[in-house]
Amino acid sequence: MNIYVSNLNYRTGDQELEQLFAEYGTVSSARIIKDRETGRSRGFGFVEMDSDEEGQKAIDGLNGTEFKERSITVSVAKERTERPERNRY
Repeated sequence: MNIYVSNLNYRTGDQELEQLFAEYGTVSSARIIKDRETGRSRGFGFVEMDSDEEGQKAIDGLNGTEFKERSITVSVAKERTERPERNRY
């Protein structure tokens, strides 16, 4: 299951995110999304868990909880859709 996590503290790293979700089951990957130009966290990330059951337990257990002084939002990640080209002029 792919899980979307938002309102993360900007100092949160991939390993910390993985450890948070590991309490609920096996984590395949945990990734904080970073700004392409600055390399700084954008305040959200994605966690991939091995089973839907474990993923749902993590969502139920973590959504709305405090993590590193921020109330995080945790939900099932939506499929990425292609964005139309923007006119850059």
